[in-house]
Amino acid sequence: MNKIALIFFMIALTLGCKSEKKEIKIDRDKDSKEILKTIDNWNEGWDKKDVELAISDYSKDTDWTNAFGDRMQSKSELRQLLTEIFAMDFVMNGVDNYINDDVKFLTDDIALLRSTNIRTGQKWSDGTLMNDRYIHHLRVFQKIDNKWEITNHMISQAHEKK
Repeated sequence: MNKIALIFFMIALTLGCKSEKKEIKIDRDKDSKEILKTIDNWNEGWDKKDVELAISDYSKDTDWTNAFGDRMQSKSELRQLLTEIFAMDFVMNGVDNYINDDVKFLTDDIALLRSTNIRTGQKWSDGTLMNDRYIHHLRVFQKIDNKWEITNHMISQAHEKK
């Protein structure tokens, strides 16, 4: 009899201890818009030579590599590099034309953003005009404290195929 009572007690205890999971509603449309806004912040920061705006969406431990192989492994390093770049007038010439923005959610708090920028009118350090640049960006986002932050950013450039 004691064994039967113990079995019923264990069953009741098990059923009573089940916790209900809270369902978190994910708004992918809102998240996508927030992620895509980072391109606007980046571009506006470049247009205004405003380093803080350009890096406003990066995590403090971001890992950033540009098409020339320069790698920065923190927001602080990226701030320093952009401060130097924004002082170079020849780099700042040109117009950005983003196309093919594509957001893909890997999990509820990890997303990828692929984009292509066709940069026209940029110049070399000697003042001569560059050919149009087809620059590809792959940004990895993580939702940190309810804000999408860029944790990794890889920039590559496609050259004309012959």
